[in-house]
Amino acid sequence: MKSLLSKIDLGLALAGNVACASEEGGHHGLSTDAPVLWNIDLPFWPGHSLPITNSMVMMTIAVVLLTIILRLATRKMKRVPSGLQNFVEWVFELLYNFVEGLIGRKLAKKYIWYFATIFLLILTSNYMGLIPGVGEITMNGQPVFRGANADLNVTLFLGLFYTVLWFIWSIKEQGIAHFVGHIFGPKGGLTGLLKNLLLPVFFFVGLIELLSIAIRPVALAARLFGNIYAGEAILEQMSIVSGSILGNAAAMLPFMCLEILVGFVQALVFLMLTAIFLKTQVGGDEEHAH
Repeated sequence: MKSLLSKIDLGLALAGNVACASEEGGHHGLSTDAPVLWNIDLPFWPGHSLPITNSMVMMTIAVVLLTIILRLATRKMKRVPSGLQNFVEWVFELLYNFVEGLIGRKLAKKYIWYFATIFLLILTSNYMGLIPGVGEITMNGQPVFRGANADLNVTLFLGLFYTVLWFIWSIKEQGIAHFVGHIFGPKGGLTGLLKNLLLPVFFFVGLIELLSIAIRPVALAARLFGNIYAGEAILEQMSIVSGSILGNAAAMLPFMCLEILVGFVQALVFLMLTAIFLKTQVGGDEEHAH
């Protein structure tokens, strides 16, 4: 947690430096708030509108890009794959094997669609935010594009969306009674008098578990946002270190390579944590069979 907060503080500090440089040299810095590009009026809710931010634009582009790639890969599927189909099937096979190793075959078969989707979406969004020129194109004085995961609103939505799915999947796999019993019930197969004596202790532990469950979406959102925002803020700062193009490229190259690695790691960490949260609640194949 300390390392996460440190990196967020680093990103905020760098963003402040970028803002100062922006005032002096006219360079657009990466703000913590995603600028609103336009508002869409809601006809069913008079007087209210849906704000469209530049991070929402980038997330939409990532979704469209992934959709196009998958449609092209599955348009003319062959029994012996080649080309794009072969690459896409190889990626999904790697992801399936990885998820199966985390949560077991039964759960992997049911929910691989989510874990593969969230990994690819986060990875694509992270890398799109590193494309040179992102943030430089403006509309009405605001940057049109911004790394989607450098916006806390986007990452918080991803965390909350998974939490809703986690509740649905956990209750579906266990039933409501077993779901509640798993949180508040006795652990370790205790029976008899000892079990009854420890019931208040297990109830208190269950309350702590509920607090942990409530914190999960915030932790998922803060971890992803902190790492991606700090990385993009660093790149933004490095881009104005030197006045020449070659100087900027030389200053940014080491950090760009680092952020390519960080973008992959953060997508993988998000996948791993969400899978482990499900595994710890529902259990593996052996527990399903029991």
